[in-house]
Amino acid sequence: QVQLVESGGGLVQAGDSLKLSCAASGRTFSSYTMGWFRQAAGKEREFAAGISPSGGNTMYADSVKGRFTISRDNAKNTVTVYLQMNRLTPEDTAVYYCAADMTSFDKVQQRGYDYWGQGTQVTVSS
Repeated sequence: QVQLVESGGGLVQAGDSLKLSCAASGRTFSSYTMGWFRQAAGKEREFAAGISPSGGNTMYADSVKGRFTISRDNAKNTVTVYLQMNRLTPEDTAVYYCAADMTSFDKVQQRGYDYWGQGTQVTVSS
């Protein structure tokens, strides 16, 4: 069955770094655009970063650009997507979700994702 499993969340201090991972299996996720979204308490879920199937195209929300880096490893049966987060601030505190978008093109979009993980909590203390 389809599984997107996030890991790597936790409690860190402002200025620290954290690396999230998402293991995706059950579909040919090497052909999917993969994204990271986040939802802070009391706010709507928002797009953070995305990467095209080949890894050649990426997109970032303005709020994380220059601090976060998305990457992927297209292994045979399980695709792993990473989100390296640097210079974290309390405003980055949220549940982070991994998502997969079945696309016919090597592009990234901010909505219309087909599969979602359960999320991992990231808390940044000041």
